[in-house]
Amino acid sequence: MVEPADQHDEEERDDLYVHHSFTAEKGQNPLRVDKFLFNFLEDTSRSRIQKAADAGAIHVNGQPVKSNYKVKPGDKVAIVMAEPPREYELIPEEIPLDILYRDEHVIVINKQPGLVCHPGHGNFSGTLVHGLAYLAENLPVGKSSGEERPGLVHRLDKNTSGVMVVAASEHAMSHLAKQFFDRTTRREYVAIVWGNVKEDEGTITGHIGRSLRDRLQMAVFEDGSEGKHAVTHYKVLQRFGYVTVVSCRLETGRTHQIRVHMKYLGHPLFNDERYGGDKILKGTTFTKYKQFIVNCFKACPRHALHAKSLGFTHPATGELQFFESVIPEDMREVIERFENYTQYNRDGIKKDEEE
Repeated sequence: MVEPADQHDEEERDDLYVHHSFTAEKGQNPLRVDKFLFNFLEDTSRSRIQKAADAGAIHVNGQPVKSNYKVKPGDKVAIVMAEPPREYELIPEEIPLDILYRDEHVIVINKQPGLVCHPGHGNFSGTLVHGLAYLAENLPVGKSSGEERPGLVHRLDKNTSGVMVVAASEHAMSHLAKQFFDRTTRREYVAIVWGNVKEDEGTITGHIGRSLRDRLQMAVFEDGSEGKHAVTHYKVLQRFGYVTVVSCRLETGRTHQIRVHMKYLGHPLFNDERYGGDKILKGTTFTKYKQFIVNCFKACPRHALHAKSLGFTHPATGELQFFESVIPEDMREVIERFENYTQYNRDGIKKDEEE
């Protein structure tokens, strides 16, 4: 795991401030420092990182280095600047939220795709947390990786849509967090994946941890040497040959779990840029088909994943609550397009008219 380094270990000069710092893992292959940092700083271009190195703002083990420095296991890499890092103040913002249920303890929402859950690098406003702060004062504060995340006991990726529960009281924060930790919540997702999934249903088991090749990706480690235990149960809902619509039930909740497990199975999510699903992975090379896929990508310009339902025990009443949301329009349009496209064979003859 990449660990944040102590600011004082990185730089003892009192006129510089550490903005970002990372410690290279023991399995780190030699890699240029600009590429190493580019893998972590998603909203920063590589040329900008190189300019920072030219200005002496990239330090390894407390010493400035150039862009071509090769990062080794155990190296402490930091970007340092003359001004303090930006601190975000959580200013409530009126953000349109689809609220499915709300009381003094919980808020259940149907998150729209494109909405970031919590403030972070490059997202200091317009997040779900900002919208929640507008709805409810004094949200309980949970922590993840040392960061405060008001109200959040779990999260969905920016481009994943669907049902989320938020804690609106301290009691709910503790109660819900324990439910997620104990795996007693019920979560079902719907995904469109590339290819024809072989089995009608199955279970994917494999430790998930940060990829040793690409630090922006997670990966499956079969031997359990890295990452955390993860289990995904899947069931086929519709088959179109080129793609398959599947239901996924999470037993654990790891970062990018469904996206990583389905790629591991050989079926990346449709239009999942990070895991290679934004290319034609199944089908012909005909121009007509290529244009069809391009149009599908335009219809759903994100990875096709929706958190369809969520069940949990209400922190105050003890009752089992269950919430569902319909598949959003962008994914429905892709499914409808494939339904229409696969009614015909390559010669334009309807399948039910073939002999």
